[in-house]
Order: sequence, then structure tokens, then C-alpha cells
Amino acid sequence: MIAAMTTKTALALRHLAFEDLGLIEPLLQSRGFDVRYHEAGVDDFTAVDLAAVDLLIVLGGPISVEDEDRFPWLLDEVTLIRQRLDAKQPLLGICLGAQLMARALGARVKPMGVKEIGFAPLTLTEAGQGSALAELGAQPMLHWHGDQFELPAGMVSLAATAVCPHQAFAPHDKALGLQFHPEVEPARFEQWLIGHIDELEHAGIEPSELRAAMAREAEGLRAALGRLLTRWLDQALR
Repeated sequence: MIAAMTTKTALALRHLAFEDLGLIEPLLQSRGFDVRYHEAGVDDFTAVDLAAVDLLIVLGGPISVEDEDRFPWLLDEVTLIRQRLDAKQPLLGICLGAQLMARALGARVKPMGVKEIGFAPLTLTEAGQGSALAELGAQPMLHWHGDQFELPAGMVSLAATAVCPHQAFAPHDKALGLQFHPEVEPARFEQWLIGHIDELEHAGIEPSELRAAMAREAEGLRAALGRLLTRWLDQALR
């Protein structure tokens, strides 16, 4: 009798429709993952069965981690992330997702005073050079945030930019928080420009600038994300 193949499940916590898994989704599917979304503000965070999730991914969004009064479900989301961290099971956080991870570990998340929006390479710390982030090389990454997380107690920064000193951290060898956006699908980047046009106007950034930069960096971003995710998943899913 031939045993049935076991499908792995990846659950993405999504806060905004177009800020989805992007380039990550087909890479997960190629590794046999059944990819599902949990919609923040619609689906119940307390109903998530983490034992049935092989990989949890917390995506980005335009709200603040400290917006619990306006979005009460954030408290349940932070609790869920803390449970995942405590279980030391595979967890990836991107932008808001990384900030929520830091908050779940007791660290502050606060405005930087400036917006970091655009493409810039990372400067890796010594710890970062020994991590999956080394796979990014000199490839400029997409940055799109105004808040930054402080490092949780006992943890080190893996990368920085001139504006933001903490671009990544790893709570344990199966968890990674990324302040930047390696996942954005270049073919759907126009949705970001449309959806965040008010923020771009306030920051004095023309959509044409970002559109042209994405066109230049698209091939490199796709390749860098593939290298990063392959190395990190090989480690996290051991």
C-alpha cells in the first residue's frame, strides 16, 4: 500500500489585499505547500489552529502596531504570534509582520520621524552575514515604512540601512523578521502605487520614481528573494 503524501500548510496573515505573498507564493507552492490566507479584521485570530500550520507568515500593512484602540483584533494577532514564537515553529514576518513579532516579544515599535520608501541595499551586521540574508548580496531591497521596531531583549540586529538601524532579526533559528519587502511581485507593483498614493504624496515621492526603480530592480529582486527564501526555508523546516 502506498502512503499518501502529506501536504504542508502555509498560512499568511494578510492586512491589506494587495500586500500579499507576491513572489513568495509560487516558491512555496513549488515546495509542496498548500497556501492559505487569514484576513485580518475579517477572520478570527483566536480560531487559528497553529498545530495545523507548518509555516506562518505575517505580512505588511499601513497600520501601526500600537493601533489596538482603533483595531482591537491586533491584540489577538499579537497573542497568536507570541504563541507561535513560544512554540519555536517556522515563522516569517515582513514589515508590519516583523514589528508585530517584536511587539509580541515585549519590544517597542515607534515612528522613525521619516518615511523610508524606495530601493536601497542592506548593510549586514556580523550576525547577518552568517544568516540567510547573505543571499541578498548587494541587491537593493524595497523599503516602505514609517515605524521601526526596537530589538527584543537579548536579540541582535541582522541588517541596517542609513535610515533604519534594525532591518531584520531572528528570535530563533526558525523565525525571521524582515522590516523590508523582498516579496513584492514586480508585475503587480502598480497596485502598491495606487493603494498608497496618499502616503506617497505626503512623503513627496512621485509614483514614476518608484515605477522606474522597480523596472530596473525587478530581475535582481526576484532572484534574490529566491535565494533568501530557499536558504531560510531549508533551515526553518529541518
